[in-house]
Amino acid sequence: MQALTQQDLLSLEEYERQRKEVQGRIQEHKAGRRLNLDAHITLFFEDRETMWYQVQEMARAERLFKPEELQDELDVYNPLIPDGSNLKATMMIQYDDRAERQERLAELVGIEHQVWLRVDGHDKAYAHADEDLDRSTEDKTSTVHFMRFELTPEMVRDWKGGSPVHAGIDHDKRRIEVTIPGELHGKLAADFD
Repeated sequence: MQALTQQDLLSLEEYERQRKEVQGRIQEHKAGRRLNLDAHITLFFEDRETMWYQVQEMARAERLFKPEELQDELDVYNPLIPDGSNLKATMMIQYDDRAERQERLAELVGIEHQVWLRVDGHDKAYAHADEDLDRSTEDKTSTVHFMRFELTPEMVRDWKGGSPVHAGIDHDKRRIEVTIPGELHGKLAADFD
């Protein structure tokens, strides 16, 4: 997918006029790119559209309009757009109860390095997690992790050809495997173009 440029962005005024419509469209788009691994762990697969929205929202929140400020935001978010041989995802770990959340985050230290995708007939492709900065400590993992899944050309070919694809976690405290459902399977296959 092509990186975002400043020419792709709306001005603060124009974005404000369109924001309500954009939010509805993006929420629907993001919902279609969501994979629940279990009741508490979700992968949100990012693409050019979700990153465009993030940049627009950051520019709005921080009142950014200078070219150098906008470029700084683009430099942060462009690496989260798939670039042909990979998928990018945000993993969220969510527990409503604060005490339970703290307990689970302590249990799940290192989980971000145990998340994988597997195209049938191929090895697991483990996530490269938090490449921008470490989000965990020795005592607990973070509730949010950014992931890159690198796939071989053969994996991409088979994915695009319709082979079933699975996602999971191999952490000692959380072992999960799910099959990526058909509609999401197709949307993610298109991310390789």
